[in-house]
Amino acid sequence: MHEEPVTVSITRFVDPAQARQFAAWARSGQDLMSTYPGYLGSGWVRPDPASTQWHMLYRFADAASLATWQSSDERAWWVASALGIVEHSLEERRTGIEGWFDTPSSVEVISPTGAVPPRWKQMVSIFLVFFPLSLLSNWALSPITGAWPLVLRVLVTVLLVTPVMTYLAMPFVTRALRPWLTRGL
Repeated sequence: MHEEPVTVSITRFVDPAQARQFAAWARSGQDLMSTYPGYLGSGWVRPDPASTQWHMLYRFADAASLATWQSSDERAWWVASALGIVEHSLEERRTGIEGWFDTPSSVEVISPTGAVPPRWKQMVSIFLVFFPLSLLSNWALSPITGAWPLVLRVLVTVLLVTPVMTYLAMPFVTRALRPWLTRGL
């Protein structure tokens, strides 16, 4: 069984007077991290240009690749080199899409890395999951919900299909299509 990619989310606190030094430190860490096997991408965002909070996300292909980076001497050196510039906080590890819906009021991207598939490829991936699941669920539920008003039939279908898409079907399809989705990026 193929492991899911792991995304790590870290919030660091930086004195705004040291923002330029921190940005340079962050870029050097991204450059270093990108040399590790399994690295899929990373980036930094701030909720506001004057904010002391900097949010980092980085992603590795699996937990083993992430563990290799996190236990490396290079990472230990890099983190230690920020003493006096940054305060570290707890980190979160995510394997699903739960972090996609937390949108800050404004975002400044410091050093974006890693490309995403074109929208048309994303659309094809979603269609390959959504159409069969919708068709199957409507067919399976029609003996029960056939006489219901359209709004209730759609509501029940969406309530049943959304978790299946989020936790089972989309992760499976995106893993299966990963070579095609990332080709040419």
